[in-house]
Amino acid sequence: MPAPPPTPVQRSLVSDQVFSLLCEDLLAGRYEPGERLPTQRRLAADLGVNMASVREAVKRLEQLRLVESRQGEGMRVRNWRTQGSLDVLAHLVFRAGGLDAGVLGAVMEARRLMLAEAARLAARRRTGEQAERLAGLAARLGEAEDPAERQALDFAFYTELVEAAQNIVFTLITNSIRELYFRHAEAFRAIAGDRDLLAPLYARTALAIKAGQADAAAAAVGALAGAQEAALL
Repeated sequence: MPAPPPTPVQRSLVSDQVFSLLCEDLLAGRYEPGERLPTQRRLAADLGVNMASVREAVKRLEQLRLVESRQGEGMRVRNWRTQGSLDVLAHLVFRAGGLDAGVLGAVMEARRLMLAEAARLAARRRTGEQAERLAGLAARLGEAEDPAERQALDFAFYTELVEAAQNIVFTLITNSIRELYFRHAEAFRAIAGDRDLLAPLYARTALAIKAGQADAAAAAVGALAGAQEAALL
């Protein structure tokens, strides 16, 4: 008696596994840019899965701009360093089930630089309500004892800061990071772990933004993000 066809949930799980395997191979450079990938039929046979699961995985790879399919040419590898988007970062940071320290360091460096500029803009552009919300979040961060609560408040603080900067690019970058950040919250828990060290820096940042002191705001949030970077790395 033939086995029943896989359910949509089962197919989705298998597709996730196929996607992860192929994504790791592509990001690790096991295929060169421009190189032709095995056909979907060959991949399905090699991996012992059905064609539907491979098709779904390939669609996701195409959305990330890791591969492209051309009529009559099959699938070819794209150069993610020159053609990839911000979405690739999530898969670069978490490689083979663990954190890639080199990529994480680059992400934290970019975060620190972006937040310094965002704080500078926020000091010039924030509304009174935004300044008050930042001050309130800073106060709660100084009081919260639960690490998970502090982590959530930390992200809320930076989200408010970026909103106050009124730069749509900074806002969209923050939005794109949110899902990855909270999906792997425990891996980033140290980012808000030292309350005694970080609490005065949140307060300094909020105060400088409220006072309209752009350079002081940039310096304060730079110190804050730098301390978090050191704790995490």
